Amino acid sequence: MADFDAAALTSDIDRRMKGAVDTLKSDLQGLRTGRASTSLLDPVTVEVYGSHMPLNQLATVTAPEPRMLSVQVWDRSNVQPVEKAIRAAGLGLNPVTEGQTLRLPIPDLTEERRRELAKLASQYAEKARVAVRNVRRDGMEALKAAEKKGKISQDEQKRLEGEVQKLTDRHIADADKAAEAKEKEILGK
Repeated sequence: MADFDAAALTSDIDRRMKGAVDTLKSDLQGLRTGRASTSLLDPVTVEVYGSHMPLNQLATVTAPEPRMLSVQVWDRSNVQPVEKAIRAAGLGLNPVTEGQTLRLPIPDLTEERRRELAKLASQYAEKARVAVRNVRRDGMEALKAAEKKGKISQDEQKRLEGEVQKLTDRHIADADKAAEAKEKEILGK
């Protein structure tokens, strides 16, 4: 029963669950709350040079004013594709092109748009919860397989399953907390 590394398994499960929650937090940062934030454009990918590239690899994004973003495109030939990608991203932004710079005024959020964004935040949270549960399922299957092969005892399997469940509960709570905070921020409560 010596060649099964329980600590490595639980640390891998914890790392993968944390990754799902970190992805959620990064997605939530991109949701607009009425203030200009450079992270708003993080999810935007632009089709250039025959592939899709993140906007931040093609331009510098700054927030010169509280309600304005500025996108300085490095290569003049990419200005049109960048503008098109920003419009297509569904962020409700209309770029104004001035040479190689795109100005993005951040419009006021309507109540309807706030509700849409809050709903989107909860969809992101659900996606993260599903990802965390999938990692839990993988961990539980690995533990069952190890017990079947005689690498760990049944008692050890039950103990480790309890640890995996605690990790799952903790990471789902983190995801819920992040989504709840973002919904409050969006709805202005």
